[in-house]
Amino acid sequence: MANDGPVEHGFPHLETVRASITALYRRLSCDTVQTFAGSVAPADVAFCDTDDLYLGAQRVAGEMVRHFRLPDARLVVSFREMTHAANVELAAGPEYFVELNGRFRTHRRDIGAALAHEVTHVYLHRLDLSFAGTAENEILTDTAAAYLGAGWLLLDAYREDSVSSQKLGYLTPEEFGYVLAKRALVFHEDPSVWFTSPQAYTAYVRGMAEARRDEQQPPLTGAGWAGRRRYARDRRHAPGPRPGVGYAFSPDGGGRLRVSFPCPTCQQRIRVPVRGRVRARCSLCRTVLECDT
Repeated sequence: MANDGPVEHGFPHLETVRASITALYRRLSCDTVQTFAGSVAPADVAFCDTDDLYLGAQRVAGEMVRHFRLPDARLVVSFREMTHAANVELAAGPEYFVELNGRFRTHRRDIGAALAHEVTHVYLHRLDLSFAGTAENEILTDTAAAYLGAGWLLLDAYREDSVSSQKLGYLTPEEFGYVLAKRALVFHEDPSVWFTSPQAYTAYVRGMAEARRDEQQPPLTGAGWAGRRRYARDRRHAPGPRPGVGYAFSPDGGGRLRVSFPCPTCQQRIRVPVRGRVRARCSLCRTVLECDT
């Protein structure tokens, strides 16, 4: 938790974020991901200063449990002074003990954001979905929370001005914006209408621009003139190395050329023949892509 300290910006973890989206689709299946079409509603996790601290925290935790469809999970929420925003004990269940930073006693509107991350930990734990390193696993958790409809709260908890700052989670604000934008493009949902933080809106706009760039890379037909020109040049010299691009050429064994590239929705690599206009369907997320190979 960045608390009145420097906030990292940009997209330093983008490759891990993309790998996390792919891992979600592989572990859950496209059909299960589609069941998360509705995000956590702001009214369901609203926390008034007059609400009882512990009863309110338990209520919000219950909403997160319902969102992730963990009917037999019981969260016991407590508060203590610590460095991190929150911590959850990932035992066998069904009871999970969540500790929240004592700061949330007076910053109650961000309790939902902290619980979104911790309940996602429980969800992924039950799925047995994790990455090897601790940092990578935390990025997976933030990505899953945002992509599955609870993590918009984590971005909304980001606030920064000339004298103070607050950011929850391990992704940068722009990376949270990127994941939320990827989700918005799939489910046609605009989370920005729920933001109370103007800095969160700015980060979402930047994330959306990066997400749109995924849809504008060759050999997709949405690629711009410069990208198409570079692609044509690279295709003439295939299958030599092409640093700095997402696509790669390879022979198919019959003397013909194929190109592989990441699906702009789930980032799984798709391989299609090089033969002009083709339509490809991602086998993982079922997105239909128009390509000019």
